[in-house]
Amino acid sequence: MGVQDVPAAIVSAEFEVFGQVQGVYFTKYCRDLSLQLGIGGWVKNTKTGTIVGKMQGERPKIEQMVDWLSKTGSPGSKIDRCDFGNWEYLARQEFRGFSIRF
Repeated sequence: MGVQDVPAAIVSAEFEVFGQVQGVYFTKYCRDLSLQLGIGGWVKNTKTGTIVGKMQGERPKIEQMVDWLSKTGSPGSKIDRCDFGNWEYLARQEFRGFSIRF
């Protein structure tokens, strides 16, 4: 069995994005990119002006999302920082699809 036969590790993480991230379609772009990458989970605006969410997927895809959430964001957003927590490995993704919560 070669390395390519081993399924990629599924990881799960929660995130909170700080900065000018509301009113700039951040949640929509986050959902669109997650769906494109095959990442499951959810995202939502908080009352304190941040964006929170949970994502699950293959580690390389999650790493792409970590990068996007930390540095890129939606056009017009200004990210001060992004905190990640509750990292865990999963046997399989618990979420099907990626939703915006209200």
